[in-house]
Amino acid sequence: MSDQQPDTHAAAGGQATVARIYDYLLGGKQNFPADREAARQLIQVVPEAADIAWSNRLFLRRAVRVLAETGITQFLDLGSGIPTQGNVHEIAQAIDPTSRVLYVDIDPVAVVASNEILTGNPGCRAIEGDFNRPDLILDALDDGDPATVIDLNKPTALIYCAVLQQVPDDRITDVVAPIRDRLAPGSAIVISHLSAAVTDTYGEDGVSTAKNVFRARAATEITLRTDEQIAALLGHYRTLAPGLVPLNNWRPELSEPDPYATAPGGSPMRGVVATN
Repeated sequence: MSDQQPDTHAAAGGQATVARIYDYLLGGKQNFPADREAARQLIQVVPEAADIAWSNRLFLRRAVRVLAETGITQFLDLGSGIPTQGNVHEIAQAIDPTSRVLYVDIDPVAVVASNEILTGNPGCRAIEGDFNRPDLILDALDDGDPATVIDLNKPTALIYCAVLQQVPDDRITDVVAPIRDRLAPGSAIVISHLSAAVTDTYGEDGVSTAKNVFRARAATEITLRTDEQIAALLGHYRTLAPGLVPLNNWRPELSEPDPYATAPGGSPMRGVVATN
């Protein structure tokens, strides 16, 4: 993992962000000293933090592949983070070159880095936005420039990968439902989420310490959810086989081996793909 500081938006280096911590865990270069320090503290509590990040990335790739193969050609990735190899657009456009992808992230580093990668790819772009404000995202998609990329009147895959645990219980429905319920027939939703069962592995004290890292270093609260709570986020959508499962159990044959493929308890994250 590189300690090279990116040139992009260097003023953002004062406080860690979840997107850049994730980038560091994946071996990326779009991170700052604050992000690396936060990641190191996290690894002290959760030594396999990088495995968790890779497991999530592999699940995302498999989910996008499956949806692209069903004919979905629009992908709305909310809280998309820093781009790494095997991004949504790379997977989707390998199956259908006409696929269109809109990445949305609150971190300007993620947005700039994404748009640098997307240069010359007119069907894809990244915009700065907060997935906690679906009303503003919908306004942009209805009337703004992003409407030239994504048309919500056509089937669209809505992606929330490893981001909804940043939303407290009293706001989660208001965050997810507006865009989910707006999607056209034939659309899909992809969710990966830290499971409340993680306490069985790391204990209450370990989980509390890990949460404190995100709270202190990235000003982010982490909320764990049970399978029932995660399933409730799907609304009226119907799950694709194998349902809501540990990430390593979601169609593992479609990607390189998951880091948790042989782990007795499987991934501490759950994943699900559902269609309307």
